Amino acid sequence: MTTVTRFAPSPTGRLHVGNIRTALHNWMLARKAGGRFLLRIDDTDPERSREEYVEAIREDLAWLGLQPDGEERQSARLSIYEAAFERLRQAGRVYHAYETAQELDLKRKIQLGRGLPPVYDRAALELSDQQRAENEAKGIAPHWRFRLDHSAPIEWDDGVRGKQKFDPAQLSDPVIRRADGSWLYMLPSAVDDIEMGVTQVLRGEDHVSNTAVQIQMFTALHAAGMASAGSAASLPHPAFAHEALLVGKEGKLSKRLGSLGCDAFSERGVEPHALIALLARLGTSLPVEPIADRGALLESFDLSTFGRAPARFDDADLDRVNTAIIHQMPYAQIADRLPEGIDEAGWHAIRPNLETVAQAGDWWQLVTGPIEPCDFSKEDQAFLAQAASALEWNDDPWLALTAQLKESTGRKGKQLFLPLRLALTGKSHGPDMGELLPLIGEAEARARLERAARG
Repeated sequence: MTTVTRFAPSPTGRLHVGNIRTALHNWMLARKAGGRFLLRIDDTDPERSREEYVEAIREDLAWLGLQPDGEERQSARLSIYEAAFERLRQAGRVYHAYETAQELDLKRKIQLGRGLPPVYDRAALELSDQQRAENEAKGIAPHWRFRLDHSAPIEWDDGVRGKQKFDPAQLSDPVIRRADGSWLYMLPSAVDDIEMGVTQVLRGEDHVSNTAVQIQMFTALHAAGMASAGSAASLPHPAFAHEALLVGKEGKLSKRLGSLGCDAFSERGVEPHALIALLARLGTSLPVEPIADRGALLESFDLSTFGRAPARFDDADLDRVNTAIIHQMPYAQIADRLPEGIDEAGWHAIRPNLETVAQAGDWWQLVTGPIEPCDFSKEDQAFLAQAASALEWNDDPWLALTAQLKESTGRKGKQLFLPLRLALTGKSHGPDMGELLPLIGEAEARARLERAARG
């Protein structure tokens, strides 16, 4: 059976880090099994959905390298939901209800006040035909609920949480369609999973009770004659797994963390490989490591490593992984993003000092100049004048120069190396001078030493 997963965002805003993690894990689940990863745009809410966010979702997935194998939009599938709804209506699995939001809220408060779970009381099922007609005459349009079967518990083996069991009598019959005819999430999602042959649904643990309800929807839809697509035809419903939610280091999903998306990460210099490496293992028992090879990440990906504790996202961890990923990047991978003039030797020299690729231009200025002049003591000026005279160009001019100066002046350690670095680069730290000096060139290096010696 071909594994088919899906990522189903609503285009009501940019993807945030939690969405990205869900998309990544579904992509990994499919790719490891040699299956298919689908993108489904859940845009049934015309009031909140925006085309600009549809494009942004596609762009974000492309930036991450998570190319879907197919895309569907729920707004183009309304007739399919209508047909499925009619099947359920004829089978007696949906019913209309007339309570207002205020009335439902009052019912919940009364139940909670009595120490009872705030479950819908199914009062709409007790309405007579005359009462329904009276509501219609008053212009009260009904909304529609899916009628849960209370005859047996709902059970499934969750890929992360293990055995799950729900008493359907402790769940409210979910509203699946609003009074204006528009759809809520539950039914279209189940219909799409059947139609698209989705075999595995991996999502956040906040959807666990939704899964219990949707399992009954799958059963009802199949019983009403709706067939699954392709290789999923033999499945009563997809396999479900619910991963722990993402939280910040402070222990909850902060507003800032909830708004962090690919655009924000890219602007601050985060590489997609670094974000992937972090999120791939966040919430698992595997260590977060700067692994740029997605094949290696896929090889170790296993739902059995996912834990139940909240997955903590820390910017410091991302920065650490990002820096390490950049230090691994070969020149060919990065050449088109570097300032003009930086060749492979230049990249190799400055790469160990970078935290973001955007810093490459700042470090490259140590080669191209101009550099900041430094103040030197008279003793150091004399030392630098001697260095300018002693400079000889060979395969390793830095090693030759420092060896000769060490022997002739008796200087060593910081006293030997720091004045030379300051004179040649204007900085007390930076790239390895053995790699940097040949890039500066003999004439420019001698000129810098002479200028520093003059003060």
